[in-house]
Amino acid sequence: MKLTTLLKGALASAAIALSAGAAQAEYPEKPVNFIVPWPPGDLEDVLTRMIAEDFQKEYGVAAAVVNKPGGGGGPFPGAIEVANAPADGYTIGSFVIGVPVLGHQIDIPPLTPAKFDPLGIFLTYPFVIAASKDAPYSSMAELAEHAKSNDVALGHFGDVLTPTQVTKAFAVNAGFEWGSDAAFDALDCNTLASGDADVINTTLQLILPCLDQVQVLVSITDSRIPLVPDAPTIGELDSSLNIALWNGLFVTKDTPQDVRAKIVAVAEKTVMSERAQKVAAETGALVYWQNADDSAARVAADIETVSRIGELLQ
Repeated sequence: MKLTTLLKGALASAAIALSAGAAQAEYPEKPVNFIVPWPPGDLEDVLTRMIAEDFQKEYGVAAAVVNKPGGGGGPFPGAIEVANAPADGYTIGSFVIGVPVLGHQIDIPPLTPAKFDPLGIFLTYPFVIAASKDAPYSSMAELAEHAKSNDVALGHFGDVLTPTQVTKAFAVNAGFEWGSDAAFDALDCNTLASGDADVINTTLQLILPCLDQVQVLVSITDSRIPLVPDAPTIGELDSSLNIALWNGLFVTKDTPQDVRAKIVAVAEKTVMSERAQKVAAETGALVYWQNADDSAARVAADIETVSRIGELLQ
């Protein structure tokens, strides 16, 4: 009887150990999804796909980018999917600034209170303010003076975008008003050549084909763009507007640290790789890796800047 009892106890202990081992299986053990809340094809999508490919190679599990577009200024359905997923690292958000900075502030219930922690920020979009080479101004200071007595038409991609907000806030601080402004689906060389807008807030990659005919007045980026090194950043001209449109990887707040570390190990290596840096060289985008702590500090600073801009534009 005693031997039988001991045997039963040993078997029970083994079963418990096996069960615990299964519950604590090493991450990752199943497919991982990177959620991009925008349509495919833009810079964040291209770079996130590189990260997913390298993740799959590194860990031997399927890793896919899932595009969940909708709501440029909210409600961010892709972000909501990440917020509602288990905090286990199998659903990772690839988010622009609007999601972690504005998502909970504009009271989107699934994102309120703040649900995400950054793993790292890896991309700054190459937004610039540009005019034709023959415009009667070649700097933002000259533009400000010209616009005080002349109507200057601004073209942008929409009021909800951070670069548009920055462009309009700069005018307030510099003491001038745009004569008119309008949102365009495309802002490229033709927009300036046709006279549809005098000044455009666009991405450098869209005006690269005619860069010799365009004057880049300022970049709305964290550091100068290597392709136009003479153009100052917005922060150099007005430190109160030091903000950029960026993209980073985010997970829900209870995600374990060891899981975060494995995602970061791949992502950091990917964005600093030759093929990712080639994207930067060809588009003017800034591609880098900013660690979790620095990214969290950046989000906090950007929340203050966005609030300040909002007050200016009221």
